[in-house]
Amino acid sequence: MRISQLEGKRVALWGWGREGRAAFHVLQQRLPSLPLTLFCPEAEAAGAREETHGALTVRSDVTGEALAAFEVVIKSPGISPYGEAALHATAQGTQFIGGTSLWFAEQAAADGIVHDTVCVTGTKGKSTTTALLAHLLRASGARTGLIGNIGLPLLEVLDPQPVPQYWAVELSSYQTGEVARSGAHPQVAIVLNLFPEHLDWHGSEARYIEDKLRLVTEAAPRIAVLNAADPHLAELSLPESEVIWFNQPQGWHMRGDVVHRGEQAVFDTSHTPLPGRHNRGNLCAVLAAIEALGLDAVRLAPAVQDFRPLPNRLQTIGMRDGITFVNDSISTTPHASLAALECFAGRRIALLVGGHDRGLDWHDFVAHMAHDVPPVEIVTMGANGPRIHALLQPLADAGRFGLHAAADLPEAMRLAQAALGGEGGVVLLSPGAPSYGVYRDYVARGRHFADLAGFDPDQITAIPGIGIA
Repeated sequence: MRISQLEGKRVALWGWGREGRAAFHVLQQRLPSLPLTLFCPEAEAAGAREETHGALTVRSDVTGEALAAFEVVIKSPGISPYGEAALHATAQGTQFIGGTSLWFAEQAAADGIVHDTVCVTGTKGKSTTTALLAHLLRASGARTGLIGNIGLPLLEVLDPQPVPQYWAVELSSYQTGEVARSGAHPQVAIVLNLFPEHLDWHGSEARYIEDKLRLVTEAAPRIAVLNAADPHLAELSLPESEVIWFNQPQGWHMRGDVVHRGEQAVFDTSHTPLPGRHNRGNLCAVLAAIEALGLDAVRLAPAVQDFRPLPNRLQTIGMRDGITFVNDSISTTPHASLAALECFAGRRIALLVGGHDRGLDWHDFVAHMAHDVPPVEIVTMGANGPRIHALLQPLADAGRFGLHAAADLPEAMRLAQAALGGEGGVVLLSPGAPSYGVYRDYVARGRHFADLAGFDPDQITAIPGIGIA
């Protein structure tokens, strides 16, 4: 649905975060006479009225009946369409869309393709991969937009001047279905991997995977770049797209630390700033996508040396008293915590895990910790801390690692440093769980971690390269 198609319809906004604000400002610019109603919590209502100078009717009664009074509801990504109110309104004919859908519909050419646009999704590593993609495209001399879930809502860059030559767009599982609903088709779509995530929003692991894959199964990109090593992706059939596989011998893949294109050794990643082997592997996805755009990926690969890692993603923030502090606050799955742990194999580690409990299964994490464990002290914390602690306790009793329980992050930090015993090592915040209930988001959690470690939070939070350059 294009923005012009909202003219004359009963339209509401649902959510007043940055995405909601972006949608409001675009509609005010494009359709200034369109009446708008905003649904948001009571705590945000007064601020919304003041900020919009009364241009919005603001309501805090978010019920199915209230939503059903509108033909179209533009909702923020964090609001699930599977909730009771949304399902009731959908059954009454209300159409729910997001800013992602509007942006793609506006950008599509006459053939339905959003040309020179690469979308990136996956459970783990999508932000770094999208930023790396933008970095290498800019290294080719091309003006490139780095936008989306990485921290810049798409509707904030709806009409840039001059228009970028390429778009690198990160999409969360909340947004992938929006591309399909737009009726547009990305030129290239990358799917990195799939692990259980956001089950509270999607309702089940099966629906999470289905929603995530809509970027390629329903949005039908011209080219789909897929990870051959992921079992969910390996069995996909996409008859409407050209499929390029990475992490397989015929395509871009890793052999040790060296990136290969088929049999051709291209680039040694062992001294790059990419944090973690999984991010080095995702470089293969980036190079495959760049090649799909018609650029010389072999020539551009060495530019990864100048890449600046993103905050809150295996981010080394500094050293105090012989201890290195690493902020991986964006880690919200047990698999992400395991990947972080692997990055520091051979060093003494105090690993901080736990946070909001959305029912993810930690048994794979526990099974991994039963074998080939580096010297590690594990500190559990947060709402799901006791559940993780109970699963790990038998292994700790058997001497596999040290195990400690904390109520919150400050206590976890004290226990972690004490467990390292003044002998140096790494305090690694890789919680494997969201920050909800205690922090506004993972960024706020990472800032608190930096502050507790004795560093300036303002120095660690800027995302390099975001926007158009």
